[in-house]
Amino acid sequence: MNIIPLLTYAIVASFTPGPNNIIAMTHARNEGFKKILPFIAGVAAGCLLIMFLSSYFNLILHQYIPRIKPVLNILGCVYMIYLAIKIMRSKPANAKDPKVNRFTFLFGFTLQFINPKVILYGLTAISVFVMPLGDSHVHMIVFSLLLTIIGISANMTWGLCGMLFQSFLLKYERPFNILMGVLLIYSALSILKYMQEKKRPPI
Repeated sequence: MNIIPLLTYAIVASFTPGPNNIIAMTHARNEGFKKILPFIAGVAAGCLLIMFLSSYFNLILHQYIPRIKPVLNILGCVYMIYLAIKIMRSKPANAKDPKVNRFTFLFGFTLQFINPKVILYGLTAISVFVMPLGDSHVHMIVFSLLLTIIGISANMTWGLCGMLFQSFLLKYERPFNILMGVLLIYSALSILKYMQEKKRPPI
């Protein structure tokens, strides 16, 4: 399986607006980029732990309940299409009024365990994209690190861009969301195509 659908999904899921990105952008705009580094470090640690847990959760299912894998793939594709539609229909994000006033390592870390976007990001990416590529421990660790790096890259990008990125989203939010949604649908269709090709008997 080509790794491009995995990268497409990871980039789209990471760079679209979410709690981590909105908080990083807002706080960097108000306080400066250096002030959000502890928060980003906490996000990275929490995200990496969730990626590891997602990897081994899916690995156990793959080893002991192999028949559930096609179901996970279909559910993952359905979720990606749902997310794409939600992104394309989303209303402007209120990035100017975060409901938190502390941006520490601990806050960034614990936020990941109540952030459904990160949890579904890990479960979907591992079950739909990573497992077909391999299921060794080294393989899981490498892809967990890759998914975390992509996620943190998005978080840091929003923080670095700050006010400039916020202005861009306010001006071009609609076409940006449509583009992200289309790319996400492409990822889902790539998985469905791969599943169909796997069912075909060898020539």
